[in-house]
Amino acid sequence: MNQASEIPHWRVWLIAIRPRTLPAALSPVLVGIALALSNDAFAPWPALAALGGALLIQIGANLANDYFDYVNGTDTARRKGPTRVAQSGLIPLDHLQIGIAVTLAMTTLLGSYLIAVGGWPILAIGLASLVSVLAYSGGPWPFGYHGLGDLFVFLFFGLAAVCGTYFVQALNLTPLVVAASVPVGVLTVAILVVNNLRDIETDRQTDKHTLAVMLGPQGTRLEYHLLLVTAYAVPVLLWLTEWARAWVLLTWLTLPLALRLVRVVQQPSDGPALNKALAGTANLGLMFSALFGLGLLL
Repeated sequence: MNQASEIPHWRVWLIAIRPRTLPAALSPVLVGIALALSNDAFAPWPALAALGGALLIQIGANLANDYFDYVNGTDTARRKGPTRVAQSGLIPLDHLQIGIAVTLAMTTLLGSYLIAVGGWPILAIGLASLVSVLAYSGGPWPFGYHGLGDLFVFLFFGLAAVCGTYFVQALNLTPLVVAASVPVGVLTVAILVVNNLRDIETDRQTDKHTLAVMLGPQGTRLEYHLLLVTAYAVPVLLWLTEWARAWVLLTWLTLPLALRLVRVVQQPSDGPALNKALAGTANLGLMFSALFGLGLLL
């Protein structure tokens, strides 16, 4: 707590927000906007609101995860990851509750505008997203503790985010939009996989049954590899089936970074190395999505 008093208040909240994870929120919006631009359907205000909503959902999920992991006893001094503000005492629990409530209220405000634009499909996505932010690690049956976190991330930070961003601009969906959400989603899941690989031992000790705990270290590494293979395969398939032009293969410019990350993840679990791999995977997802969006646009 003495350490907490020496850290500026704004920096403490920055730690809680976890800026290194925010590329996961930016990536699907970039692809959704690129798809809208390619179909002459770009709408700046809905696109901006979708970006703000995605960032707020990510921040809200980070704050809620920090809070509930501590309350549930899964965040202890033994964890290998970056500082958690609840477990370390940097932010009192009641203040963290207020932060979660404010973030979700701001998300709801932006969501109300998007619902007015996109109607009931956006309402359904918005309600499901808000519930999932809290139910991921909170509530009577937190599904992130029962091996469903990977599926949640793919559905909401891949499929729903890309399709939702496109829908609020074009007010329709195409098969290409759905297909384009797959590589974005699997790369976002890969971020979670690195996180859970790092925490296998401490999660197992606290009965947090992530998919990584169920699969074990080798199975989790294999999952990471398969996710990256899927991400790079989709642009090739889109090109071969003539759903997109060869420009989508720009994504392969990020392959050297992906191979470096694979080598790190393949090594025996090491907290600091996996923390860097987690940030590197988030950056990989952002760069891949930016090039993917550019390729779709071209």
